[in-house]
Amino acid sequence: MSLGPLMLDIAGETLSDEDRDILQHPLVGGVILFSRNYASIEQLHELVLTIHALRTPQLLVTVDHEGGRVQRFHEGFTRLPAVAHFGRIHDKEPQKARKLARTAGWLMAVELRAQDIDFSFAPVLDVDHGLSEIIGDRAFHHDPTVVIKLAHAYVEGMHEAGMAATGKHFPGHGGVEADSHLAIPVDNREYNDIYAKDVLVFKRMIHHGLAAVMPAHVIYEKIDPQPAGFSPFWLREVLRTRLGFQGVIFSDDLSMEGANIAGRCYADRAHAALDAGCDMVLICNNRTGLIEVIESLGKWDDPVSHLRLARMHGRNKVDARQLLASKKWKQAVALMQHYQDDSSLDLEF
Repeated sequence: MSLGPLMLDIAGETLSDEDRDILQHPLVGGVILFSRNYASIEQLHELVLTIHALRTPQLLVTVDHEGGRVQRFHEGFTRLPAVAHFGRIHDKEPQKARKLARTAGWLMAVELRAQDIDFSFAPVLDVDHGLSEIIGDRAFHHDPTVVIKLAHAYVEGMHEAGMAATGKHFPGHGGVEADSHLAIPVDNREYNDIYAKDVLVFKRMIHHGLAAVMPAHVIYEKIDPQPAGFSPFWLREVLRTRLGFQGVIFSDDLSMEGANIAGRCYADRAHAALDAGCDMVLICNNRTGLIEVIESLGKWDDPVSHLRLARMHGRNKVDARQLLASKKWKQAVALMQHYQDDSSLDLEF
């Protein structure tokens, strides 16, 4: 059985009978975890192992674990700073900022890999235009060239830990004020402006080996009437053809308000996203909508997507006890905890 095009959530800290049945459906390919799914390190690890044991190849298990405001697991995990802090350090000490970003990417990824989680939806590659509160300090910087340098370092850290990176939110969410969780943001900039500032980051990161991309639920009205995640122009023409991207395209959550324009029903949204070029669509916090999509897709099959998705499995088995005993982990944790108070901290380790 190959990985299907649907990623879903679960309600609790263990799998229900309904969860088990749905997760074994051939159209399902992954599970995204939230804070409600976490009680302890031991419980989380058991949950992930249970999910992985259901299928061959294993279902993908992921989480939004960026740091700052977006970190689903806390107790037992290092509290990570928002990446905008690295951007501010870069303004004065570029080399130190890049080392710090790489350390943060490694630490985030290795702690998740120690619990057998395949990947985190990170990093945010949006350019901070000073408009978007939902992006805000989730973005590295307002200068695309700085975003590229810091994101590259962050992704190098992730790769070292055995985790593939997902850049979001293509072609850039930072140029709109509205939150796509609650509204349908509209960006009225011209294509050349978006390409020169926001798309440039994705172009360079693809060159640096970016494994996956998540498009924005944003309408770029002077270019296409559909949000990017439902737009063949943005996904097939720009991302695949012009930028040459060969990795996975994940939709953002189809339950968000920004997805409503693609269809009031979940089946319409899922079909629109997959037809536009997404390899996998996320449906969270609406089990009825998920079942509706499963029933509507029939025997959806895309061998190329299967191959792309398989590359998102985590690599480099990480033993949690050995990790916590390692000098490298202890130094990385200390750095994340104290660097804001003392910019003279030694980053050489």
